Amino acid sequence: MRSTFKKLLCVLLACVMLAGTASAIVIPDGVKRVSCCMYGDGATGRGFCWFTAEKSASDLQLVKTADFTGDFADAKAYTGTATQYRSQYSHKVAVTDLEPGTAYTYRVGDAAQNKWSNACTFVTDDQNDSFSFITIADVQASSDENFAHAALTLKAAMETLPDAEFNVNLGDYVNDNTNDEWDWYFGNFAFANEAMTHVPVAGNHDGNITDKLNTFCFQNMFCLDESDNRSLEGVYYSFDYGNAHFAVLNTNDMYPMSQAQRNWLINDMSNSDAMWKIVLAHRSCYSAGKNINKPDTIIMREVLMPLFDRLDIDLVYAGHDHMYLRTTQVYGDKAVEGVEYVTETYKGEETTFAVDPEGTVYALPSTAGTKRYDVNEDAIAPILDVADVYFSTKGEYENGGGCFCTTEIDGGRLVYKAYVVNDDTQEIKLVDSYAISKSAPGESKGTNRDQSAFSTVLTQFANFIVALSGMILKYFKLLAQVIGN
Repeated sequence: MRSTFKKLLCVLLACVMLAGTASAIVIPDGVKRVSCCMYGDGATGRGFCWFTAEKSASDLQLVKTADFTGDFADAKAYTGTATQYRSQYSHKVAVTDLEPGTAYTYRVGDAAQNKWSNACTFVTDDQNDSFSFITIADVQASSDENFAHAALTLKAAMETLPDAEFNVNLGDYVNDNTNDEWDWYFGNFAFANEAMTHVPVAGNHDGNITDKLNTFCFQNMFCLDESDNRSLEGVYYSFDYGNAHFAVLNTNDMYPMSQAQRNWLINDMSNSDAMWKIVLAHRSCYSAGKNINKPDTIIMREVLMPLFDRLDIDLVYAGHDHMYLRTTQVYGDKAVEGVEYVTETYKGEETTFAVDPEGTVYALPSTAGTKRYDVNEDAIAPILDVADVYFSTKGEYENGGGCFCTTEIDGGRLVYKAYVVNDDTQEIKLVDSYAISKSAPGESKGTNRDQSAFSTVLTQFANFIVALSGMILKYFKLLAQVIGN
């Protein structure tokens, strides 16, 4: 009994000490961590999020950039909500009445106290089937210096593709998910987050129950449409932009993915007749990094790849393994044979297009940051066999540096390019490219009534038990393959 009492006393003292440490943290004053994210339709909706140290109002002032004269006297005003999170306040405002093809200038803060952010900008989708965007992955820094270095990669991307209308981050914004790291990220990437629309993807370092019980962090950092979200950690959502439909997955969701999210993906993509269907995720199905042979990734491949085949997904962007890889056209976990390629002059460049190809291209744009992996030559089959290009972006290799990708969509053409930014000289080098041409839009297959998303607590619990049981069985089934690799 005395021993038990001592243990309880030690735990109590430890909690008091931790509480004292937390209260001693100095949080900067003012508006910070400002972001403008996709929210619903890319032509009419955006979600705005920011943080303050003290409780305050959640006010947004928005004006068309063409009418902006330096002040917000004639701005349209919106009011949102605030939630206390980690001794700070997360503010969110969702706007769904924007005009297509319009540049906006905005600021966020507290109107009564006259405390505001900088003037920020973004542009809405003009729905003309011609647009471009930037993709980076795995900044995953743990110091202000390394966040600043990773920010140089995105700056180079914006210089390379100045007309990009939004940027995608494929997750793992931070390493240890601390307040300092999130402040460093938003501080160093403010030039992009405050100048264009952002599309965030939940990474395993961005808050999940297996990472020091850091739950609900990602949800509080960004204002996203969670109306269809049935996950416990992270967010999954979708949006239309131009003639493309994007589904953003949450691969933290029940390792590797709950049945509810899979059902949502089936319904979401089946209901779209967009020309291009693109998936954004954190964990990658095709990688030659250190994580590809882990059981959760192997199970995810079995779960997701048949869905991507079934749903006619054109392009899958994913991160997690900090090396570069792009596949050829893949279907049924095999390279598609007999793809027709045509070379033509497109926008002044000789470009080779895959013509109406079957299957999906999987791209892993290494990392924008400094934490980089070697190539895993023992990656499970057939990954290396279906990879058109793969290499490490470590500094000692020829293509060493931070990596970014650009995607340009112009009607029935999609042009993908990958670049590496030299750590020392900041020279931007084109390291890979691929292009697809399509003659017909996608097909809407309608909602699969037998694939409805679960919404009640009881069905969520039942779903978890079924998923867990299936996962355990698959672990045993795949154990030999994992050990062999």
